[in-house]
Amino acid sequence: VQLQASGGGLVQAGDSLRLACAASRRAFSPSLSSYVMAWFRQAPGTEREFVGRMNWGDGTRDYADSLKGRFTLSIDYAKNTVYLQMNNLGPEDAAVYYCAAAYRPRAADVIDPGRYDYWGQGTLVTVSS
Repeated sequence: VQLQASGGGLVQAGDSLRLACAASRRAFSPSLSSYVMAWFRQAPGTEREFVGRMNWGDGTRDYADSLKGRFTLSIDYAKNTVYLQMNNLGPEDAAVYYCAAAYRPRAADVIDPGRYDYWGQGTLVTVSS
């Protein structure tokens, strides 16, 4: 699986931003429906942090507790693209955001970045106060 993240940028506190992660698979590799797609973020000097995940196959999704209600995941199946809608952004949301894919992970592992098999290149979100 190849992942291409985009959509980052500089916004003001309170603004919204939508990140996109375009996914593609090589011929004869497993269907994307076998993958869990996730977003992580990493601010300078911190560990990579789970943001949310969505099962490509059945659409099941969940989020980090601190982000529920502000961040929303969705998939455009026609475009093979996962979106992360982020609302009411604050300085604490500034980070490099990474999309990732894991092949059939256990449910308990979906928040662990070490479990993910493929990563996008990261897209920078900067929030000015």
